[in-house]
Amino acid sequence: MLRRTMAEFDIKAGLLHVLKRIDEVILLRSKEIQAARPLLVAVSKTKPAEAIIEAYQAGQRDFGENYVQELVEKSQHPDIVAQCPGIKWHFIGHLQNNKINKILSLPNLHMIQTVDSEKLATRLDAAWSKLKPASEPPLRVLVQINTSGEEAKSGIGTKEAPQLYQFITNNLKHLQPMGIMTIGAFGFDYSIGPNPDFVSLMQVHRSICEANSLSPESVLVSMGMSNDYDRAIEMGSTMVRVGSSIFGHRAVKA
Repeated sequence: MLRRTMAEFDIKAGLLHVLKRIDEVILLRSKEIQAARPLLVAVSKTKPAEAIIEAYQAGQRDFGENYVQELVEKSQHPDIVAQCPGIKWHFIGHLQNNKINKILSLPNLHMIQTVDSEKLATRLDAAWSKLKPASEPPLRVLVQINTSGEEAKSGIGTKEAPQLYQFITNNLKHLQPMGIMTIGAFGFDYSIGPNPDFVSLMQVHRSICEANSLSPESVLVSMGMSNDYDRAIEMGSTMVRVGSSIFGHRAVKA
């Protein structure tokens, strides 16, 4: 049933539409926003290998997965391994301590976007140093920030985030902090003004850049999904995580 649903959605057309929209929105940005062209991460959770291969063949390279086991299966899927040699996997879900070694051992792991505590960062640093040779570059990570304050969401608080970023930078040589990320509250009504989660994340971005003497372009901002990635880009996002606009809506799990 899932395959039949996939066949009805033109993944290449969806991908091209999103890329075109990204280009359009860049032109709408205020000149005051110093930000690089946004990187598109195609969120492929619950999608079959065929869908990932189709997007890869259309030019997409960065893919995001929320669940460790699903990433384990897909990153080692023989068809994906054979047909997508340059794929880059981003882990964008909550990472439990007991799953660290499993995920860091996977091929083509590009980034962990959900580091939200010194404890998790320290364990990732230790595990990477043991699993990888000294010649291997550091593990790329983003600091996940809970901008909405919802208890159900993971992420460090906005006030504590710059300190965590600095802790990773100064103390963990096997991690490379690349920027910050938020999920934000779902379904914000833009008719009442800018999304407060995006405003909050950009404020944290500014604080981190100032505290560490970094240029705004050197610190990634991962915010915005299918329903609001264009709004996020307008406000300075340099990485968007888009699923349903590329792959079609996810099938509801039974």
